[in-house]
Amino acid sequence: MKIAIASDHGGFNLKEYLIKNIKDAEIIDEGCFSLESVDYPFYAKLVANDLQEGKANLGVLICTNGIGMSIAANKFKGIRAALVFNISMAEHARSHNNANIICLGNDNVPFEDSLNFVEKFITTPFSYIERHQRRVDEIIKFEEEQ
Repeated sequence: MKIAIASDHGGFNLKEYLIKNIKDAEIIDEGCFSLESVDYPFYAKLVANDLQEGKANLGVLICTNGIGMSIAANKFKGIRAALVFNISMAEHARSHNNANIICLGNDNVPFEDSLNFVEKFITTPFSYIERHQRRVDEIIKFEEEQ
């Protein structure tokens, strides 16, 4: 499993924590690399492109509250980025929505909880239950209509 991860300056500390603690995955660190102010859309694009190009299986994006990263990532074809605040959301993002990027907020929950969310996200498969597949297919059609 290859995981692309990126943050802006507001998510830098959580990104570094996750990189050190995510187990059983190859991590592609797309930055940022310091607390110096940067623009989050650039980093959302890097991770989205990694998924589109097959360089990574899943992605993790982090900013101060996760909102900006999730908005930016969802502008890319084939990306389903989910802003997650608890373990149930992490599981359902994958099993029901086949999300391929988890978005987190550095300031929202304790780092240990965020790690648990990421681990649940990357270990939960899409369910392929007919109603969930049908709904994901409907989302994909929206992209094709653009």
